[in-house]
Amino acid sequence: MTTAGAGLAPPPAVVHADMISAIGNTPLVEMESLSPNPDVRILAKLESANPTGSIKDRTARSMIDDAERRGLIRPGDTIMEPTSGNTGISLAMICRVRGYRLVAVMPSNVTEERKQLLTLYGAEIVESDGEFGSNGAVAMAKRLSREQGLFMPFQYGNPANPRAHYEGTAAEIVRDCPEIDVFVAGLGTGGTLMGSVRRLKEHRQDIQVVACEPVQGDDVSGLRSLEDGFVPPILDVSLLDRKLLVGNRESIVMTRRLARDEGVFAGLSSGGVMHVCARIAERMDRGTIVGIICDGGWKYLSAGVWTRDLDDVEETLDRGIFW
Repeated sequence: MTTAGAGLAPPPAVVHADMISAIGNTPLVEMESLSPNPDVRILAKLESANPTGSIKDRTARSMIDDAERRGLIRPGDTIMEPTSGNTGISLAMICRVRGYRLVAVMPSNVTEERKQLLTLYGAEIVESDGEFGSNGAVAMAKRLSREQGLFMPFQYGNPANPRAHYEGTAAEIVRDCPEIDVFVAGLGTGGTLMGSVRRLKEHRQDIQVVACEPVQGDDVSGLRSLEDGFVPPILDVSLLDRKLLVGNRESIVMTRRLARDEGVFAGLSSGGVMHVCARIAERMDRGTIVGIICDGGWKYLSAGVWTRDLDDVEETLDRGIFW
């Protein structure tokens, strides 16, 4: 007879109905080696623990749920979305489970890992000119969806995007770490920052919300510089306490350090975010910083982020799109 305590794992707290219902409630993990000050804690919110490995699972679920509630889509319909990675993969999984067809419009120079995952989930891929990056994919998707009469969630302008983080990501942080003093997330669509700043400021007005933004001209995969000319419609920078810039090399170095010192296999934007967390910790006397690990590192393997010389990795990243 086997009894509890004899090496068996405890029973799961929840049996999920499907993969979509398993989205969220991701762990907070202390990154002890990253803080230069023993009185300042740095915690990582591991969004890589979501079903498809990124925070975009929250965004995709929120946008599809919202469209269903409003009667904009029903099973069997085709959905189109411009994407260069995580959002498309998240939408593809959810569409597969709920019975929709997804057409993902992507720059032609995205990595093979992304194309394979989208195909695995049954999505159709339409390629835009890689020279124009994600902005080119957005322009093509807007035109095609209008011509073909297809529903496009459009994460850059959809209020359901920040709502996912107001109701989910930030609410979980308040529940699990009510003593939070500083929150750091990467600047992309603006959804994580906008939803989180509203929820965190409701909890306590003095919580600092910081955007991690790439240095203009120094592309950091997964992050967007506002200086490049496109400001997502859902983004209101006046709500943020500050922005801190990070370079590509700094992000790569920290991404490697996360794996080496903390066992966290993360994407490059997460390296940028945690680099910013460490910089902020240097200037604090005491307190708690929470940074977002927005995705896992599997989509960056072909770039050799963890195995090749830094200069070679930077050159590879400059040639392709990894977010």
